[in-house]
Amino acid sequence: MNAAEQATNPATATKIAAIVNLFKQQFPSVKANLQPWTNDPDTQEWVDPHSIDIGFNLPPGHTLIQLRLHDHRLIGIEASCFGPFGSQRWRFSTIGEWKFLGTTPPPPGFQEKLKQICHEMFVLFNHSQP
Repeated sequence: MNAAEQATNPATATKIAAIVNLFKQQFPSVKANLQPWTNDPDTQEWVDPHSIDIGFNLPPGHTLIQLRLHDHRLIGIEASCFGPFGSQRWRFSTIGEWKFLGTTPPPPGFQEKLKQICHEMFVLFNHSQP
């Protein structure tokens, strides 16, 4: 679900802002999109109401970050990067082996930065008060 729609209370809004700041620390020129999903019925059918979704214009392409939540706890993070014509370049999930898969994986330095951000997001959601 769009991050902008999930920011329904100060605690969640603060966490979403902190996520954007984590990305800005590693990628200073990044721009965040708190509404990556359109509001049409076809798209809304596939939106997970238990996720916080944020789009970023990271160096390898447009990247969708989806935080999977259960009872206000972060249980997994999925990232997908798309090229200029909508083709998926790579994907990454913290569920399982934390591996990058796809036809054009990002360079190792980028991979390490994204993994570090994911670790910090787990700390932000699971080691603080709800």
